[in-house]
Amino acid sequence: MNDPVSRRHGHDAAGPTDSTDAGSRAVDGSSGPPEPARPTDPVSAWHRLTATCVLLDGFHALKHAVRFGAEIPVAVAVDRGAALALAEELAPDVRPALDALLTEVPESAYAALVPRPHPTAVAALAVRPSRAANLERLARAPRTAPVVVLDNPRNLGNAGAVIRLAAGFGATGVVTTGTLDPWHPTVVRGGAGLHFATAVERLEPAELPPGPLFALDPEGDDIRGVKLPDDAVLAFGSERSGLSEGLRARADHLLALPMRPQVSSYNLATSVAMTLYHWSLRAGAGHGGPV
Repeated sequence: MNDPVSRRHGHDAAGPTDSTDAGSRAVDGSSGPPEPARPTDPVSAWHRLTATCVLLDGFHALKHAVRFGAEIPVAVAVDRGAALALAEELAPDVRPALDALLTEVPESAYAALVPRPHPTAVAALAVRPSRAANLERLARAPRTAPVVVLDNPRNLGNAGAVIRLAAGFGATGVVTTGTLDPWHPTVVRGGAGLHFATAVERLEPAELPPGPLFALDPEGDDIRGVKLPDDAVLAFGSERSGLSEGLRARADHLLALPMRPQVSSYNLATSVAMTLYHWSLRAGAGHGGPV
């Protein structure tokens, strides 16, 4: 059945939708290369830092954060040897750093530190990059890759997936408007530690980075006939209500993704992926190996 409302918005919703800021407090800090050092009492250090740091949930989140220069004051594993073996197999480039960072703790202690234990039984706390540094990165000109804007998103899991996509494509950053905190623990979990690979901030619509604003809208021009410039600002509406009228009115260009008739919508992360892939093909953007 055709859903005209969903088709107008161009996205659907799935997963958690609580967009409050609870549990997402963070302090500004350097995002430079980490200086690994295991605390003598990781559990006490964790409790002291948990309210002011970002939770890295699982081996892959920790791996990505280390690769992209996160400052990590504490990292734990139920089986340190198994975690290092996993690093040797999947990410040998970060094994030395993990060897210096990881402290083994009992399973009961690990389970008490995290809200939802990860299958790899690895967790860490990282210092959030400074807002000033992220804003400088977003505003820098000329840019070599677009900025993704999520206009008043509501779905935490979708936001995390978009950040992971943006990092994979080498986007300059991801900006959210509205009430959703892009550093919410659920968003960070969905981003698999790749918040540290791109600039992630919440801004007011009037504060968006400079550059031509391309907004995705079913009434726009077919994206296949448009070349997206590297300094593009790519705006996507919320899963429930689409683009806000204010942002839509500010857009320099409205673009539509190809969609079969009677298919009502794409998921938000899918829409972002299609758009960034289109940019990468026209821009000849290079992408490295697996992350």
